[in-house]
Amino acid sequence: MSHSRPIRSSSVQPPRGQSPRILEVRTKILKKNDELARAMRAEFEAAGVVVVNLVSSPGTGKTAFLKETLTRLVKAGEPVAAVVGDLETDNDAQRLAASGAPVRQIMTHGLCHLEADMVKAHLEGWDLSSLRYLFIENVGNLVCPTSWDLGESLRVALLSVTEGEDKPLKYPGLFNTADVAVITKIDLTEACDFNRALARANIEAVRPGMRVFETSAKTGAGMDGWMEWLTRAGQA
Repeated sequence: MSHSRPIRSSSVQPPRGQSPRILEVRTKILKKNDELARAMRAEFEAAGVVVVNLVSSPGTGKTAFLKETLTRLVKAGEPVAAVVGDLETDNDAQRLAASGAPVRQIMTHGLCHLEADMVKAHLEGWDLSSLRYLFIENVGNLVCPTSWDLGESLRVALLSVTEGEDKPLKYPGLFNTADVAVITKIDLTEACDFNRALARANIEAVRPGMRVFETSAKTGAGMDGWMEWLTRAGQA
């Protein structure tokens, strides 16, 4: 499955107070990451595994959404695994393991995003060809993960009703690099006075035509549609 990530320009001027040398170092780091990500993507495709990168801010309900997704895939007999990134603790990995899927924790120790080499290191010993789906739960952040390719097949941008309808307008980079958007905690719509139509309009303004799912991991609302789409994407 092809990706359309924005092209980074090497001619961009460094921010005020930042030297060209710092920009050059950062560009080299990103280039190294992207080269590894391309190699990983080729490896994933050769193994026939669909890799899904979940990106959102903290508190969006990303782990609950992923746990419900993993549970449904396991019950359907789909071979699936996950790696989850956090600054510290393996709390989320323990929660996800309750789904029955194998899960590994990546602790970044302060880094605000996952990088391709971290993911690759934590896949050591896993037979990728035995998997149909591999999920990557990125560190909770709407900015840093956007620039880092992890070799994924699909990037999912998650937005909860507790965050407000204008998140896509404030953080267009994430939605511009995502393949699909998921609105979570839809069961709290009325309590949060969340305008679903406005949220969808804002997503459409940033990324016209992008598919949007409204879900609740707590009640199961919208999960059937998401799972059907995921299955079709995995067969493409």
